[in-house]
Amino acid sequence: MAAEKRLVVATGNAHKLREIAEIFPDREVIGQREAGFDGEVEETGRTFEENALIKARAAAKALGCPALADDSGICVEALGGAPGVYSARYAGGHGDDGANRARLLENLKEITNRRAYFESAVALVYPDGREVTAAGRTYGHILFEETGENGFGYDSLFFSDDLQKSFGLASAAEKNAVSHRYRALQNLVAKLGENAGEEKKE
Repeated sequence: MAAEKRLVVATGNAHKLREIAEIFPDREVIGQREAGFDGEVEETGRTFEENALIKARAAAKALGCPALADDSGICVEALGGAPGVYSARYAGGHGDDGANRARLLENLKEITNRRAYFESAVALVYPDGREVTAAGRTYGHILFEETGENGFGYDSLFFSDDLQKSFGLASAAEKNAVSHRYRALQNLVAKLGENAGEEKKE
């Protein structure tokens, strides 16, 4: 496949890679390790966008090619936006989905307002320093118990306003059509198109 069709994603998360590959079926989506970069990048940002940029910058610098990164999480209204950027490590350890879901349910045990949204920020960083970012959200509420086994992370607890069912019950195609990551990536594609148009005018 031509180099311009290759999309290097600064993540080691197989779920995210698969989701991005499903959203961009005409691209060869590969993780940063497969591309030759296995460095650990500390996510010290206070926002999803800051973390996405940190990861994309590190991969683009190490690999000498454009790199895409996503940072995302779930934000619960009654918890002041938590877990937010700490979604993957809400229960303490990084990436323990079951423990994270259990803690969220515990923290919402006596709360009736369960409105929430998933947010994703994506960043595309080029070796020459150019950077393009975009964001997307999908709204819903937190269920009282896990429903469905599809997806990953908090999907089984998230009832989607768009789908009128849990992401845990949704097929990959259903989720990808309304997900925060899909919307962020579509916004990024739109921005890239606008930038290309501006360059042609100059």
